[in-house]
Amino acid sequence: MTNIILSKDLKNIAPSAAMAITQKAAALKRQGVDVISLSAGEPDFDTPDFVKRAAIEAIHNGQTKYTNVDGTPDLKEAIIKKFKRDNNLHYTNDQISVATGGKAIIFNALIATLNPGDEVIIKAPYWVSYPDMVRLAGGTPVIVETKAKEGFILSPKTLEEAITDRTRWFIFNSPANPTGAVYKPENIKALTDVLLTHPQVMVLSDDIYERIVYDGCTFTTPAQIEPELLGRTLTVNGVSKAFAMTGWRIGYGAGPPKLIKAMAKIMSQSTSNPCSISQSAVTAALNGDQSFIHERNKVFKRRRNMVISMLNAIDGIECATPQGAFYVYPSCAGVIGKSTKTGILIENDEIFATQLLAQEKIATVFGKAFGLSPHFRISYAASDADLNEACMRIQRFCASLE
Repeated sequence: MTNIILSKDLKNIAPSAAMAITQKAAALKRQGVDVISLSAGEPDFDTPDFVKRAAIEAIHNGQTKYTNVDGTPDLKEAIIKKFKRDNNLHYTNDQISVATGGKAIIFNALIATLNPGDEVIIKAPYWVSYPDMVRLAGGTPVIVETKAKEGFILSPKTLEEAITDRTRWFIFNSPANPTGAVYKPENIKALTDVLLTHPQVMVLSDDIYERIVYDGCTFTTPAQIEPELLGRTLTVNGVSKAFAMTGWRIGYGAGPPKLIKAMAKIMSQSTSNPCSISQSAVTAALNGDQSFIHERNKVFKRRRNMVISMLNAIDGIECATPQGAFYVYPSCAGVIGKSTKTGILIENDEIFATQLLAQEKIATVFGKAFGLSPHFRISYAASDADLNEACMRIQRFCASLE
């Protein structure tokens, strides 16, 4: 083992904090510890039955061989129909890429386009993987902060100030992970107006939470708001969240043919094609009845409201009401500087989350992992009973701080 030399690039990469905490919580559960994990970005609902049946039929029909590297013709056609139906975006087969999850689509795009010194603008708080994927691709993440008092919405002025001659991508995410913030059409238009004046900047729009919105919100995506950006926008989506298909590992993206072809070249030498059976299931999902999503969103909204109410009842915790995804991102600024009964000083949100897990067996993700402190993320994609019990334990923990 002492002769194994690892890549120097790994020194700049951190493991996903969300996945690490989720795995730690799972390990404690296997030991019999009464842990409630609110750290994973994974719906607790099951994959719809009609999607499962499509997978079973695919197996029986012998659809168990290699497929085209970046997606079957049937799935690409279903994706094209989805973009036209839901987003009024028109694509052809050579503008679609299918990979082993939305994360793979993003990673392939960055690998295909970044050179040393190239910059990628990422707003904070951000999904934990964006900066490290940029670093692995040889680029430099440029982090721009948003403010809770402004709903975690990036201003056009802040975007403009971050763009340089070296900027190659702007990563956009709405509804956002970890905040649940949803950009209104006018918010997106203000950003696209800036981007129109910088032709060297490509846009990567991560729309994975597109279908999970509340309170009458209407989802829109940058290429839909500003058609002139279509030729330099990669619109990323998938089935993990809305269809509860996290384990099926299928994501897809739509963008200019030159980029899509380059991404396919990378896949041909890395993963090759995504699972053939999963592709058949996703084809059925995108083409089938999707009314169940609305019903599940009603459950998510009820859970959101309960969690926010219980968190805002805590002295020292402030939690805004997001209009999308299934996360809340409360501030714990009011408890920073206090100590636990065992004498541990809560110096930051990481210690807060660590002690919450140690003392009350509640797994959350600390705000530092998302680039903006002092906050912590709670996923309310869990049962009502677990959420109620978890919030009561958080209340008890915060009340015990001195």
